[in-house]
Amino acid sequence: MIDNIKNIEFVHPWLLLLLAIVPMIWWWQRTGYRKRETYIPFPSLNGLENIKSNWKVLLYYTMPYLKLTVLALFILALARPRLTLKQQSVNAEGIDIMLVMDISPSMLAMDFKPNRLEVSKKVAKDFIANRPYDRIGLVIFSGEAFTFSPITTDHEILNKFIDQIQTGILKDGTAIGNGLAAAVNRLKNSKSKSKIIILLTDGENNAGYISPETSMEMAKRFKIKVYTIGIGTNGITKMPVQDIFGNTHLRNTRVVIDEKLLTKIANETGGMYFRAKNKEELEKIYDYIDKLEKTKIEVKVFKRYSEEFRIFLIPALILLLLIFFMKKSVLLIKP
Repeated sequence: MIDNIKNIEFVHPWLLLLLAIVPMIWWWQRTGYRKRETYIPFPSLNGLENIKSNWKVLLYYTMPYLKLTVLALFILALARPRLTLKQQSVNAEGIDIMLVMDISPSMLAMDFKPNRLEVSKKVAKDFIANRPYDRIGLVIFSGEAFTFSPITTDHEILNKFIDQIQTGILKDGTAIGNGLAAAVNRLKNSKSKSKIIILLTDGENNAGYISPETSMEMAKRFKIKVYTIGIGTNGITKMPVQDIFGNTHLRNTRVVIDEKLLTKIANETGGMYFRAKNKEELEKIYDYIDKLEKTKIEVKVFKRYSEEFRIFLIPALILLLLIFFMKKSVLLIKP
């Protein structure tokens, strides 16, 4: 209801100036009636003090206010209020994006709170939320790669897939080449004018049957831009590990990221390499990529109008008829 009121406009707003007549008439009636008051002399007021005003008297004194209300309603109806109904058509030239996420056990390192993997999942979902018109997919990798979600505009289901990501569902290792190749394979037949991959890892390529260099050449061939992100602090960090009895312990682990390789992949494909040493830096990286790769959106707004003068005219007519019938019935003064 409140939103509808905000969308009401008047075709003839200058007629609303006539509303100033209403308080002027009210003031004139109050001062004019006092000047025309008739005085009847009484020798004594004894016996009159118990006389009470009945409902007809109250109704009589209400009549001027009802007439002013009718006048105000007629003026509002004449100004032609109408409700603006908007309808928009969105034409978006979207970008196809593949998120490639490392899920090797080292992603459980606790230099990010609670760990690198959970922070990466949260920031990725925030990135997706800012791109409602793009098709986005997801590849996960450790010792092997797997397409967790093909490119889709159903971001709700994509977020559910991200929530299900955990370490240990693929064999151990860091197969950067396989992860990148899987993403390229998903994008190579895309008809989108812009195709990008965001590859996030915290290690060095030490597994897989496709080298990162081969995957890089595939990306260049299909004109796919690759943004690479190295995640992890410098030096030593703690990581949970299980012993042979299944008990979890924290172990100091050195952070080793092949920044030279990630920089080469990014530069050769037209992307950029970033290093995230904390959650805030990772968020800024995704924000920066979001600004670099803007989706072209054309929004056309169509307006329709609904005439709403009846909401003032009908009450005015009802009050006018009520005044007429009251004058001809309960307020009729008989000689």
